[in-house]
Amino acid sequence: MLSARGGRAAEPAYRPVLVGRRGELEALTHLDDATAPLLAPVIDLRVVDPCTVRLLRRLPAGLVPAVDVSALPELPESEPARWGVPLVPVIGLAESDRRLVALGAAARAYDRRAVVRLRAGQARVGPDATTAAAERVWRLTRLLPEQCDLLVDVADVCCPADVRLAGPRVRRLVEWARRHAWRSITVVAGGMPPTLARLPTDEPVRLGRFDWQLWQDLADLGVGYGDYGVTSATPDAEGPGDRLPTLRYTTDGAWWIYRWSRRGGRGDERLADLCRTLVSASWWPAAGADFSWGDHEILRRARRGAGAGSPANWIAWSTSHHLAHVLAALRQPGREPRGGSWRAGQDAAVRGRSGRSPRGGGHRRAG
Repeated sequence: MLSARGGRAAEPAYRPVLVGRRGELEALTHLDDATAPLLAPVIDLRVVDPCTVRLLRRLPAGLVPAVDVSALPELPESEPARWGVPLVPVIGLAESDRRLVALGAAARAYDRRAVVRLRAGQARVGPDATTAAAERVWRLTRLLPEQCDLLVDVADVCCPADVRLAGPRVRRLVEWARRHAWRSITVVAGGMPPTLARLPTDEPVRLGRFDWQLWQDLADLGVGYGDYGVTSATPDAEGPGDRLPTLRYTTDGAWWIYRWSRRGGRGDERLADLCRTLVSASWWPAAGADFSWGDHEILRRARRGAGAGSPANWIAWSTSHHLAHVLAALRQPGREPRGGSWRAGQDAAVRGRSGRSPRGGGHRRAG
């Protein structure tokens, strides 16, 4: 973890917004002790069940997630303070009085902190109305502004036009935010399309990371960075998918989408072919399997060392690589990330190959 003067731990470098599903949570459980404190994930929960709570309890000790329960019904079992898990509540400006009181109790149960989520669409009512809504949050939660991290949520930016429209809006919101004593300000956006089903199969397809481009355009503001991982900001729009083996592989400024239907109907053969193509691509990191737990799992499949997995596994591996890549980029601005901090063990000490990728792997470096 990066240290501040006097030995005080620095703030997290990265706030990804992740859906509270098995794949995304599994990726978080494999962060190592050095990496975990650099992330402050925001978990969007759609359901609370024993499996979800169990995965939250498995997160590394240095990782304290912020949890958004706004999509859950206002029932006692949906109150984070009842789960017995260290977490930071996420508070929306439009929450009911009853829920604000409950979220305030959750904040006081752990370190008296909260994340206030300001959705850019809600702020169109004007700065005075937004201030009134924030003051209502502080009053009913019994929190001070300096105990709250502000998350400016832009939602989807999936094309250059979205980036151009979002930039001025974010600047106005940050200008408003700096009138108040927020603990921190982070801008979060999502760049992954809602569905991948129409993309070609059996060849890598490049998609621009417009959320990353937006944040680079706003670099002069000095705000924190957040994104939606490797999924859309509107995950409900993704649907069940076509269940083809799919990996979403993050590179500098782009994702490479691998959807594979080769080699007939056997999923393990299709996934092995996909993974062999990926590890032969020029964007496979120099650290290879050491880059992240997800890269280790991808290399195992390329060697036919394990089965095909499931859609949740594919999201987990893709998310694991994405988190490592973004952290490397944030810690080395302007440089292509070339290594990670996760170490898999003896069976992972292999570097990826560079050069020509077989059958559509491509020669171009993303960026």
